[in-house]
Amino acid sequence: MISQLFILSSKGDHLIYKDFRGEAGNDVINVFYEKVTALPGDQPPVVMVTHRDLHFVHVRQGGLYWVATTTSAGSSPFTIIDFLNRLAALVTDYCGSLSEKSVQMNFALIYELLDEVVDYGYIQTTSSDVLKNFIQTEAVSSRPFSLFDLSNVGLFGAETQQSKVAPSSAATRPIQSSRDQKAELLRWTLRELFSPSVLELTVSCSSVTEMRIGLNEEFSIGRSTLRGYGAAVHVDECRFHQAVKLDEFDDHRILKLCPSQGEQTVMQYQLSDNLPSPPPFRLFPTIERDNRGRLLIYMKLRCDLPPKSAAINVSVSVPVPKGCVSLSQELSSPEQRCELKPQSRSLVWTVPRCSGGTQLSAVFKLDVPGLSSASMLEVGPVGLTFELPKLTSTGLQIRFLRLTPVQPGPSQRWVRYVTHSDSYIIRV
Repeated sequence: MISQLFILSSKGDHLIYKDFRGEAGNDVINVFYEKVTALPGDQPPVVMVTHRDLHFVHVRQGGLYWVATTTSAGSSPFTIIDFLNRLAALVTDYCGSLSEKSVQMNFALIYELLDEVVDYGYIQTTSSDVLKNFIQTEAVSSRPFSLFDLSNVGLFGAETQQSKVAPSSAATRPIQSSRDQKAELLRWTLRELFSPSVLELTVSCSSVTEMRIGLNEEFSIGRSTLRGYGAAVHVDECRFHQAVKLDEFDDHRILKLCPSQGEQTVMQYQLSDNLPSPPPFRLFPTIERDNRGRLLIYMKLRCDLPPKSAAINVSVSVPVPKGCVSLSQELSSPEQRCELKPQSRSLVWTVPRCSGGTQLSAVFKLDVPGLSSASMLEVGPVGLTFELPKLTSTGLQIRFLRLTPVQPGPSQRWVRYVTHSDSYIIRV
């Protein structure tokens, strides 16, 4: 059983930190590095620390320390060593390479992997074939320098901003102006997920040279102290685009950026635990078999959003046993829909809109030839997809957006807040 897991650079800088059981503080990172660097020669894979009865198990892969802590005397160190090696290989499969830079660029992907691989300290799986069905974050890779491709190379071999910007169909779509003049588009999207979250920018303003974005003044990253200016917004990890200037960020929480044409991710952040607001949905399922041998699935879906908020495009996907031949349903409102998809062996319940504080219910009756207790265990886990417009789960807001030089004419700009479900799984 694993209590904590963290990845350190060769200099002791912590890149990834995940606490699964809350049995020790994150000061154990410094304790481990002091102990392991004090050892002569090659470090053994197991380091015993009498402070808090912690056992450190680590391996060296890609020049990094992959460390797991455990307080359980019955934990097998060989199992944990094998798990750490498999985890390093898994990260290599997803990121393409294993280095300090690749871990820093893909920290959100690695956190999502850890959420799926380890559950409350217990190892679940390290199979790429299993995980590919649940991992939603795409890897960020840096292309190696090539003398045969100099289209995106600047002075002294530095990468230009164009190499970091993905083309966007939204940036090239024309926007009709009321004065029949050419309108320019500047669009911000604050897209939050229940894993990694991003702050995205879409630009088609050719004359913008600098942009200043003001975030919440009470925006705290990691263990930084709060200043007491208002409602606190706390995130565990944060990464910025390399074009973002941070000289005003520490004092005033202002980002400065010289935007390029197209779409780019300005900021990517991670909130591991302790959401400031409760999860938006709670599901209460009941699974049983009736006297006619049919599989009955009762579901109550409760929306815990504020009363003035609502979720849209809600979809509940329930894996069902193999061989389901028919479905009958009882839904709580006429706008809801349900469909049995034999190809994917799933039952999909869709709700166009669900207001905060409401509760929906549904009864599904499935005919499954040869239904047994073993086949009933094939039901679940339940996956939810939804969107929460005009809402961020962390409370992050954009205070202002200023352009230099000031744009004349019919310039259109807006900031859009939306929370996506990403990977929202409920066990049954």
